[in-house]
Amino acid sequence: MLEQFQQWLHQRIGMDIESVGHSALDRAIKQRQRAAGAADCAAYWQLLQGSSREQQALIEAIVVPETWFFRYPESFSVLGRLAQERLASLAGSRPLRIISLPCSTGEEPYSIVMALLDAGIDKARFSVDAFDISERVVQHAKAGVYGRNAFRGDYLTFQRRYFSARGDAFELNAEVRDKVNFSCANLLAAPVLATQPRYDMVFCRNLLIYFDRPTQEQALKVLNGLLDENGSLFTGPAEAGLMSSNGLRALGVPLSFVFQRDQRPARPALNYRPPVIPVPVAPPISRQPIARPAVSKKTALNKIEPAKSPSPAANQSDAAALELKNIEQLANSGRSDEARAACERLLAERGGSAGVFYWLGLLSDGAGQADAAQNYYRKVLYIDPHHREALAQLALLLAAKGDLAGARRLQERASRGVKQDG
Repeated sequence: MLEQFQQWLHQRIGMDIESVGHSALDRAIKQRQRAAGAADCAAYWQLLQGSSREQQALIEAIVVPETWFFRYPESFSVLGRLAQERLASLAGSRPLRIISLPCSTGEEPYSIVMALLDAGIDKARFSVDAFDISERVVQHAKAGVYGRNAFRGDYLTFQRRYFSARGDAFELNAEVRDKVNFSCANLLAAPVLATQPRYDMVFCRNLLIYFDRPTQEQALKVLNGLLDENGSLFTGPAEAGLMSSNGLRALGVPLSFVFQRDQRPARPALNYRPPVIPVPVAPPISRQPIARPAVSKKTALNKIEPAKSPSPAANQSDAAALELKNIEQLANSGRSDEARAACERLLAERGGSAGVFYWLGLLSDGAGQADAAQNYYRKVLYIDPHHREALAQLALLLAAKGDLAGARRLQERASRGVKQDG
């Protein structure tokens, strides 16, 4: 029965269920089944077929938005500079056009507006369109009222300039709120997007990681159709490799994840010499344990050594850390199926984490499931853009597929992390 829901989600929104896990789908179905008062899974399936409202509710139950203001702050610093340069080239012929999709509850498009105002750009010189598949989150975004969880990190001075306190919440002022045009649309099946003008900046971050490869290619065609020839595409950290393999090049600003059309001649593959960096590389788990032979620091710089176990995040519970240690021990003893089952249990009980997704990537890698491994490593980088082991593993996969530019960039990111930590 679960397979029917899986196929429906793929047809409806292009979702690859491996990106969130079968346990997440099962949990969402049971949640909506109870809420709808359906007697069992079969009854809920019948209800789903005849109710567009319930279809939307199930999509929203499984695609949980996770966003906040000025997420990836480096990208908004770059946005201000790119906007000024683009306006200069337009020479007053028209305002700057920017789109955010999916816009979720509005933090991203509103951050775009605030970043442009802070860059000294008059509000009459730009417009921002924002689309999301969920009517509920669009209505939330239009209201412009946010709780404390929407404000994270050290850069919070914008809160005083653009928000007013309303009890425990904060209300965005009209100057910013009125600059965003919100609408409902599905990136993969939206006639409204086909009629949109080309945009100077397209923000589409952390969406493609939920799609399988054919759906990713379909989505990229839509994004390319929206992007002006000289425009910039802002993505998430886990999608960077996908961009470089589809005719886009990174702008070159660390942690900005900004891409433009690559109009330079392609480099011959034989000229590529990946930098040697002390980043561990995992052997096939299904064939041999992940051992840790003792090597000197000098040797480690010139010799590939097996992967280190992912460190649990600082805020992870002791129980979750012990579970990760158990997964490592199972994998090291060749019990890959048990290790994968333990990962699935941890996902179901505690939700996704960089550690769990990293181990699922290693296990998929060892089983020869390159596409699944690539998706898991991208999910790691979605949670932790600095995860050196995931960067290195994903770089190897991209290089094996011929994406040398993407592999080079990931290795450089991993190398910068090593230098910063050293």
